[in-house]
Amino acid sequence: MAGLYQPTKRARATVSLNGTQVTQVTAAQPDATVWLAAKPNTVQVALSARVADRYIFDATPTFPGQPNVCIPDTRGNSVSGDLETAASGTSYATVTPGCALNPQTGLAQPYVTLFDNGGTVLNVSLNTVPLTQLSSSRPRATLFLAAGLNVVTVAAGSLFTDAYVRDGGSGSCTLP
Repeated sequence: MAGLYQPTKRARATVSLNGTQVTQVTAAQPDATVWLAAKPNTVQVALSARVADRYIFDATPTFPGQPNVCIPDTRGNSVSGDLETAASGTSYATVTPGCALNPQTGLAQPYVTLFDNGGTVLNVSLNTVPLTQLSSSRPRATLFLAAGLNVVTVAAGSLFTDAYVRDGGSGSCTLP
């Protein structure tokens, strides 16, 4: 899916795949399905000729460690100890999921903690679902993981979008 995040009433954008227009999105229909080829792909959501977000996905079936799964390219991120810092340097997340009681489900689930380095308001989504915003007044969030691969995206408007990929295993865990 590609499109507009919390669009205003008059928002419009052009969604392109590898330089070819796929569709137009609006506030009334803010997202569109984009089918990726089995190779590196660039998805662009352009609000105008000067304002666009670009996302790079490698859908090659042999993407390291993730056969037949399309995940964002996180090679620009860096890992130190149990923290992974996003390519932009504005956020970081725990690498190894913990286990805690999810108050929304009442079940023990794996989770990661996402941190804002401060100075930028960050929009946080998990598996394409907008969850929260991080800022200097709310610098961290606990993200409970679903079963399988989970994609955490962190965006600062049209400035940048960073991603983290975490394995939620079976989606449940045993509390210590």
